[in-house]
Amino acid sequence: MIMKVSCFVPAFSQRRRPHSELSGWKKSALLTMSTFALLASAKVMAAGDPIDPSVQHIGSGSPIRGKEKSDSGRCQECHGVDGISTDAKVPHHAGQIADYLIKQLKNFQSGERTHQVMTIMAEDLTTEDIADIAAYFASQKPMQGEENSRVNPLAYNLFNNGDQTRDIPACNSCHGLKGKGKITDTVVYPMIGGQREIYLRGQLVNWKLNERHNSPAGVMNKIARLLTEDEIDALANYISGL
Repeated sequence: MIMKVSCFVPAFSQRRRPHSELSGWKKSALLTMSTFALLASAKVMAAGDPIDPSVQHIGSGSPIRGKEKSDSGRCQECHGVDGISTDAKVPHHAGQIADYLIKQLKNFQSGERTHQVMTIMAEDLTTEDIADIAAYFASQKPMQGEENSRVNPLAYNLFNNGDQTRDIPACNSCHGLKGKGKITDTVVYPMIGGQREIYLRGQLVNWKLNERHNSPAGVMNKIARLLTEDEIDALANYISGL
């Protein structure tokens, strides 16, 4: 029997909102600092990360403004100051592709994706707020799993080769080498390598049960429906260690 796993995030009775007004000199200084921070982030990530560390990865937002907004908006309380979550049931955002985070926040706003806490947290974010917060988390050192010396062969094969007999594509064909994400002309495939195991399992179950349905053309629902409970468990464990 597949048990639904929902991600618990502590509810807050009161939210702190980002400061919306800055003096002229502060705005000018902030813009200059954002530019340097963006370039510095790209150089640091280029040194050792498989994902393209270009402006496309960080998006159009300001990591500097995003740091302040993700703090005052209380994102960091659950997802971590550096994007590494403080709860095993809450996803990491560290190094996640900005456009993917933007899509999820907009989906929470529209109702295309629902969550008892995130729907409330996202509801009054502006387009600029969303871009800035996404840019901040995208600019952090990418999440990294703890390598497991005993790799499940079932999960390894599904992730790297898929199962042609069931029309299941390899996970890495979309999510990239070691699940570190991929950007194409039309679709952004999120980073999943190193993500929380409980969160990964919960989302695969939600896809399978059609309780989450905001992937392009419903591709994740189609794939997850073909997976057994044992395969879901094995994949969540394997991917979390990448």
